Amino acid sequence: DVSEKHGCGPAVPEKAVRFSFTVMTIAVPHNKDNIRIFEESKPNSELCCKPLCLMLADESDHETLTAILSPLIAEREDMKSSELLLELGGILRTFKFVFRGTGYDEKLVREVEGLEASGSVYICTLCDSTRLEASQNIVFHSITRSHTENLERYEMWRSNSHHESADDLRDRVKGVSAKPFIETLPSIDALHCDIGNAAEFFKIFQLEIGEVYKNPDASKEERKRWQSTLDKHLRKKMNLKPIMRMNGNFARKLMAHETVEAVCELIRSEERRVALRELMDLYLKMKPVWRSSCPAKECPELLCQYSFNSQRFAELLSTKFKYRYEGKITNYFHKTLAHVPEII
Repeated sequence: DVSEKHGCGPAVPEKAVRFSFTVMTIAVPHNKDNIRIFEESKPNSELCCKPLCLMLADESDHETLTAILSPLIAEREDMKSSELLLELGGILRTFKFVFRGTGYDEKLVREVEGLEASGSVYICTLCDSTRLEASQNIVFHSITRSHTENLERYEMWRSNSHHESADDLRDRVKGVSAKPFIETLPSIDALHCDIGNAAEFFKIFQLEIGEVYKNPDASKEERKRWQSTLDKHLRKKMNLKPIMRMNGNFARKLMAHETVEAVCELIRSEERRVALRELMDLYLKMKPVWRSSCPAKECPELLCQYSFNSQRFAELLSTKFKYRYEGKITNYFHKTLAHVPEII
């Protein structure tokens, strides 16, 4: 947010977009092998993230975004197939570039890959699942989408060579509805994953306080009362002040064993308390895997257990928490449970 606080400045958007790059690795070919001579130890640090383009624009303004970034992307495409000659220490060295598009949140991935917005029935930026399919088969999905396929589907959508109805055509192209212009690597945005999943847990806490599993038809007033009860209790027990919209700091503090113990004080049924504790415990075992820079080095045991933990988590959602997840699931629960091992 770069809004003008005083005076009458120029009519520019009150948002800024920064397009940056990080040099991740440098390798030298040697005896049919590549020897890595540099690897960025802190790839998520802003210290190694070099701004390439700063613009006063809204990321949702597709026309402005494409107008500014298209020349940059065209140059990048040329660099992929060309070589750079530099003289280092009196010797000519040849450099080739490999680009990997990561660090986009889901909203921006959908924007640059030509997909429908995140409320779409096509829930995922990595596979073709619909929300219903993802809720019925929570864990077993493969990454199938690609930039090339998105371009082909856009062309199919644009030309409609089979002369199909709007619904049939949409089903054929699986939610591609604009021309993709930046290639992204299959990845998960850890911060927004934290935020999205924490918001979902916050909702589950409220529904458990209100015992929705046996009383699904509660009024709006009752639901507001549950939220108020939860807010007051978390403030008292965890020093968590109520917020209007979930953010990263609140999400990190909320997702802890202490929080679930505090919430359990408001839940009467021992069976429900056990289920809620197990759900949080499984989540906290999965979280470091998609949170760390290199899970294979930093948490190898949790990485090995991930598939087992995600299957048990999915089982709990479809049994104990069926009242919330019958026929639907959130975008980030789907990614967290179905795609993390393959991404890594």
